[in-house]
Amino acid sequence: MIEPTLNYVLCPGPAAPDGVSPGNAAAAPAASASHHRMAYWEWNATGNPAHPHVVVCVHGLSRQGRDFDSLARALSLHARVICPDVVGRGQSDWLAEPMGYQIPQYAADMLALLAQVHQHSPITTLDWVGTSMGGLIGMAVTGQPGLPLPVPVRRLVLNDVGPVLQWEALQRIGLYLGQLARFESLQQAADAMWAISTSFGPHTPAQWLDLSRHMVRALPEGGVTLHYDPAIAKPFKALTQESAAAGEAALWQLYDHIRAATLLLRGAQSDLLSQATAQAMAQRGPRARVVEFEGVGHAPTLVAPDQVAAVQDFLLAAEGDRAG
Repeated sequence: MIEPTLNYVLCPGPAAPDGVSPGNAAAAPAASASHHRMAYWEWNATGNPAHPHVVVCVHGLSRQGRDFDSLARALSLHARVICPDVVGRGQSDWLAEPMGYQIPQYAADMLALLAQVHQHSPITTLDWVGTSMGGLIGMAVTGQPGLPLPVPVRRLVLNDVGPVLQWEALQRIGLYLGQLARFESLQQAADAMWAISTSFGPHTPAQWLDLSRHMVRALPEGGVTLHYDPAIAKPFKALTQESAAAGEAALWQLYDHIRAATLLLRGAQSDLLSQATAQAMAQRGPRARVVEFEGVGHAPTLVAPDQVAAVQDFLLAAEGDRAG
């Protein structure tokens, strides 16, 4: 079975002195007083280690890059697939300043990542898949003309996210974000995560265990806990309904500047991305093509075959054809 390689990139902004991920290998570049390390997983089954087509897949708020294993395996036959652990998550360092856990820092990290990937092997075709927070980062990267990208993003997949985020859903997420319990086993952790993740839609026990495997880290005293820095909750919990509403105009401005062909995926029962927002996104800016998945809320995990196929067909369609 195809497996990814783990890599690191130095990004601007200091790491917390005690917040270096235990997963960081000795061969990883050293963090400094001004830089932190972001981990990323690279998938490539093309037979060409320098394949010029790159797909970046960026995860949601409390998730990590291995969420995309099913999709990445499928896409890696045709492109290099890069799945970062956004800073503070997975194998990446934690930040010294918790208020840095926001979109501007994440977007800056992605620019550093793309520069390194491009330096290693030139990118000629660049696509982006972003789930929830990863989609907001994608909007920041693709909606600001003039950013130092190796090449413009050609095709953009926004997975259950848009410029308007429903306040009730943000409140729901805030109830559990940053609450890091200790679990006796991976299975116990998976069961606890499922209790707050049923909106992801139907999954077999094996699928959910696979999704959960990289969501935990071992504790020195035994057992496991969730993989992320609990401080990622600080800026999120500082958000108010008024500030969230005020940010909508800025997000719509980003969206309206996107020139990439755009596919919007929506869980038909999503409480974060409303049907009205999805319809508006189909009518303005890049005029996203909208695909909904019944029986799924926020957010599709891109594990089910129909979800993988929707993304794959869109990204791999011939130029001038947006897969229907």
